[in-house]
Amino acid sequence: MGVSSLCRVLLLAGAAVAQTIVTDNGVVVAADETTVAPAAEAVASGLTPEALQLTDAVLANLTAHNLTQASLFSFGEDIDAVEASAEKRDSIVVNLASTASCKTFPGDKNWPVKPVWTVFDLLTGGALIETVPIGAVCYTNNAAYDAAKCADLLAKWNLSGTHSADPTSIMTTYYSGDTCLPQNGNTSTCTIGGFPLYSLAVTTVAQIQLAVNFARNANIRLVVKNTGHDFLGKSTGAGSLSIWTHKLKTLEFIESATTPTYSGPAFKLGAAVQVFELYEAANKYNVTAIGGECDGVGVTGGYIAGGGHSPMSSVYGMGADQVLSIDIVLPNGRFVTADETHNTDLFWAIRGGGGATFGVVTSMTVKVHPKTKMAGATWTLMTGDANGVPDKVFWAAMFAYWRKFPEYADKGTYAYSQLFSLGAPGMYLWIMTPWMVPGMSLVEFKAMIAPLLAEWAALGLVLEPTYFETDNLYDAWSKHFPFEGVANADLRTGSRLFPRSVWDNETTLEGMMEAVKSVVEDGSALIQYNIKAAAPAGTPASAANTHWRDAAWYVIMGTAWTKGTMEAVNVKITDDWMAKLRAYGPGGYLNEGDVMEPDFQDAFYGSNYDRLLKIKRQVDPTDLFWAPTAVGSDRWQVSNQTEWLTLQTGRLCKV
Repeated sequence: MGVSSLCRVLLLAGAAVAQTIVTDNGVVVAADETTVAPAAEAVASGLTPEALQLTDAVLANLTAHNLTQASLFSFGEDIDAVEASAEKRDSIVVNLASTASCKTFPGDKNWPVKPVWTVFDLLTGGALIETVPIGAVCYTNNAAYDAAKCADLLAKWNLSGTHSADPTSIMTTYYSGDTCLPQNGNTSTCTIGGFPLYSLAVTTVAQIQLAVNFARNANIRLVVKNTGHDFLGKSTGAGSLSIWTHKLKTLEFIESATTPTYSGPAFKLGAAVQVFELYEAANKYNVTAIGGECDGVGVTGGYIAGGGHSPMSSVYGMGADQVLSIDIVLPNGRFVTADETHNTDLFWAIRGGGGATFGVVTSMTVKVHPKTKMAGATWTLMTGDANGVPDKVFWAAMFAYWRKFPEYADKGTYAYSQLFSLGAPGMYLWIMTPWMVPGMSLVEFKAMIAPLLAEWAALGLVLEPTYFETDNLYDAWSKHFPFEGVANADLRTGSRLFPRSVWDNETTLEGMMEAVKSVVEDGSALIQYNIKAAAPAGTPASAANTHWRDAAWYVIMGTAWTKGTMEAVNVKITDDWMAKLRAYGPGGYLNEGDVMEPDFQDAFYGSNYDRLLKIKRQVDPTDLFWAPTAVGSDRWQVSNQTEWLTLQTGRLCKV
């Protein structure tokens, strides 16, 4: 079959039980897993995901061939028509209020029956997966039990790749209710919990369009999972259909891309390209790409949608500042490209306005930069009297370091370190992993930090860093950034962005540093970044959180809980620790923030929120896309959430 035949494969005819396909030459054949495989053929033929799209003609042919469920896959309202007519927009909102108060849930009378899901599976080329939780292989009373697979899973449980390679597994397990954890295989029963009921392993735009239209028309909750590297529970949900974009791995180097504001090399990245793949490709082509620190993060998914800080941000800005164009399936099912001259509101909003909000991104084209040398240092320090670093000395040294953050940020620094309590007062483990500056030589780096080291020595802290110098980002990143363990069932965090204005007032600066110190002393870990994230001159405006733009210090704070303390710990994080810090840093980072942030609208979006909400209402007036802390998310909530933590184990209902 050629491309036209692949499109024709989508034109199924007949009743729900006995499906058939009409081929280009008029032959009628049975529709089964062998004959209905547009996705597989597209991949085998080397076609791009965009080569197969759902069109009005395809839908008309479905109807003409008497497919009884054809209406479930029809497109929604055109967003231009909605925007042009206030009356139409208002009527959609009224209809939203008058329709079912909750998304249709398994067991409801309107939940699609099995034959409908079979039709959906056939239309998508057999891409539909009925969820079996990843941990089921460890449950002896489960049909999926497999001792060897269980042992392998347990050994690799804390690796991000374990979860990104599974259709529904996530890396923050309590959002799904800690259901079917492999560690509990001998003591409990595996249930689906907060996992989606089905996922669609998409490889084409057409499949995404079918899923979007089906979920919208059937009033089914829709979620999107790329890698599952998600701290806020956005990529899972009970009773939902999940679009799993992890197979959209296209990565194309473009020697010369031209836009109204940029001319130079670029990459076109499929939705599933991860940080390690981007950095490897950039190293291959002798350029520098902007991505995150964690190797498993999906670059064009939640990373850029949340703004995206980077080891290169102090020089080149955020991930959102690199985007030249965006390919996306909208909530109405239409596939469009957004850039500086087309769909400009979307182009602004998607770059920093949050994932799971405006549609399903299939690819982005992003600028890259010249190969860049790196210099920096790492160290590990254990404090406490026994280690020769008394508590008073340690905090004096830390305060001296923090005071220099604006100065260091202006020199392009990216200093990433972690501080953990060792369980006794005054005893901490401080790991610098690493502190580095793009474009700086090692001689220059040593000269930059020499005054700080001398100040520390005068205080009584003598530290000998391990220095490094490379001629590219990839070597510095791959050698010096730490492994990140995931799938922690008992850990939650919040984040703050501290603006430069704090350093302008000595009293305020002292208050901020004392507040951070007090939270650490109260039991919080401290993950901190000295960074600058201003947009470079000439960069098109984006929806990246305005609080990022003048920040000099970004912190993540949080802790784990033990049995019986989950509520107390979660309340402390939101209402005590974060409350102490909000007075100095009202903003937080969406991708690594507190899911219970009381004013998430300002904290995660800053002054961009009102415009983002207007675009959300235009593009998605029926709220097909919803996620906690997403733009407009306050119109809905998960039915069984507590006051102190939003889980994804209940049905989604209007507030």
